Amino acid sequence: MDLTLDTLFNSYVVPWGTKIVMALLVFIIGRWLAKVLTRALRRLMERGQVDQMLISFLGNIAYAALLAVVVLAALEQLGVNTTSALAILGAAGLAVGLALKDSLASFAAGVMLIIFRPFKLGDFVEAGGESGVVEEIRIFHTVLRTGDNREITMPNGQIYSGTIVNYSARETRRIDLVIGIGYEDDIKKARDLIKQVLVADNTILKDPEPTIMLLELGESSVDFAVRPWVKSGDYWTTRAALLEAIKTTFDAQGISIPYP
Repeated sequence: MDLTLDTLFNSYVVPWGTKIVMALLVFIIGRWLAKVLTRALRRLMERGQVDQMLISFLGNIAYAALLAVVVLAALEQLGVNTTSALAILGAAGLAVGLALKDSLASFAAGVMLIIFRPFKLGDFVEAGGESGVVEEIRIFHTVLRTGDNREITMPNGQIYSGTIVNYSARETRRIDLVIGIGYEDDIKKARDLIKQVLVADNTILKDPEPTIMLLELGESSVDFAVRPWVKSGDYWTTRAALLEAIKTTFDAQGISIPYP
């Protein structure tokens, strides 16, 4: 009985225990090295002033590839024939690929987003039915941060297959306001008051020059189209400030803003 236990211990427990320990060491050290190499690659690209979006995307791919190599090395320590394992994984990969064609489409879309760059990190975009600031482009997904600080993770395929509106692509944006006055009000006076409000706001650009034009004789109001230009970052604050300033100025000068 002692001989049998001793034989089992020496023939199976010790060899397999050694293999398992070695495999764990290879995996732990290999994963650590993969992280170190990925960070080094990121720093190298940063020194080369590569776009942050591309750095993030390539860094994720590099880490995934290095981790796959580490897993294969750990399996080899367990005595697994990696050549056969690769063949099995290849066949399984084909089956999984057919089952996960949407994920592969998202991966391809992520590559296309990196190549054609319809937006970059930090841009405010509207895509895939959502809007927010681009925080990261991953292998399969893009992460957006909304104005109320929600995080949206969206498949790259959903973004690339639809219309992308990039509000940060240009340095300037035009504010389009429709301001209505009553039919009994003085059109010239209203136009002059609107112009005064625009001149007083230092965030409004002088070039292109703001336009104030009579847009429409509506059912209950005479409508002006007010179209000043601002820097893209000033759009919402300036728009809100103009609406408030025009309303208070009209109230003070006796110009009505009718409603149905």
